[in-house]
Amino acid sequence: MFKKYNIRYYNFILIFFVTALMVLGVFVIDNVNDDYTVKQAVGVGLSVVIMIVVSLIDYHIFMRLYFPMYIFTNVLLVLVLVAGSTVNNATRWFTIAGITFQPSELAKTLCILFFSAFLSKLMDKNRVNSFGGIISFTIFMLIPILLIFKEPDLSTVICITAVLLTLYYLAGLRYKIIGVSLLILISLFSLFIWYIQRDDQKLLYEHQVKRIMSFIYPSEYEDETMQQDNSVMAIGSGQLTGKGLSKDSKTTNTAKTNLISEQQTDFIFSAVGESFGFFGSVIIIGIILIIVLQCIRAGRHARDDTGMLFATGMGCLIAFQSFINIGVATKLLPNTGIPLPFISYGLTSLISSALGLGIVLNISLQKRKY
Repeated sequence: MFKKYNIRYYNFILIFFVTALMVLGVFVIDNVNDDYTVKQAVGVGLSVVIMIVVSLIDYHIFMRLYFPMYIFTNVLLVLVLVAGSTVNNATRWFTIAGITFQPSELAKTLCILFFSAFLSKLMDKNRVNSFGGIISFTIFMLIPILLIFKEPDLSTVICITAVLLTLYYLAGLRYKIIGVSLLILISLFSLFIWYIQRDDQKLLYEHQVKRIMSFIYPSEYEDETMQQDNSVMAIGSGQLTGKGLSKDSKTTNTAKTNLISEQQTDFIFSAVGESFGFFGSVIIIGIILIIVLQCIRAGRHARDDTGMLFATGMGCLIAFQSFINIGVATKLLPNTGIPLPFISYGLTSLISSALGLGIVLNISLQKRKY
């Protein structure tokens, strides 16, 4: 299980910046709502330990278990629909002894693991562009996607779908197939927007439709954009250098007045912008970019296709998820809930990311020999 590695190949840059963001997240969450500080701090400590331990385990062991991992993921997603806790019409969580666990967060990493191994096998057999390969990929992808959509968790569906389609492209999907697929997807998206505006539509909940419509027609849905408007106001109030992490009500108003609900999770970037200003926000976005590039670099130098796909997939997951979270907080995207990697409150998100990045660290330890 544990191999001998050359320590000079250990990616200390990646582990340093990931840990730094996690620790920073604890301070930002403490400034927003100190009820969550201790849990997040414990989660950070546990995540760092998991990341280091997993980084020393040969990643091929995880890849050999790719199909049991896939079954395990789908079983969790079914169980949460049957026996999970329902909050605001969403059934996404297990609550055991006061600890909340969200299977869809773990599913992000485990789906990348499964499809990295699955696609590498298609690559070995030159079946990436075959009809059977495309159909099998689509079926395997739709099962967890539909289960997560049923919760409902539209933002996670969008994020996972984007990551898995990117993995298929990296596996060598032909541009001709991509072009045809894009034409079909654009047509389906247009049909989707038309359909959800019908009074008898059954696809989305009413609040989901309003969020999408408020982005397309903001003047007609002002009440739905209030959360995002307050987020933009908070970010703007930080100006260039921010207000700092002081809990003084005179300097940090949004955390004290509850202008932004659940600010410690989906709208944590509003607290980042308010506390650290434009300069600090750019630095934090830059650190996220460094983490993404380090994952892509590990993928480029991986010793096999499985390692390449997994490391790059984790980089894509962090990039897409950060883009969606920050885009929502700055009102560039429709309002949808998804955590900002490493910073938002959420133990499942932290541990899932730590597991994935631990595997990426091991991939970087086993570089391809040129």
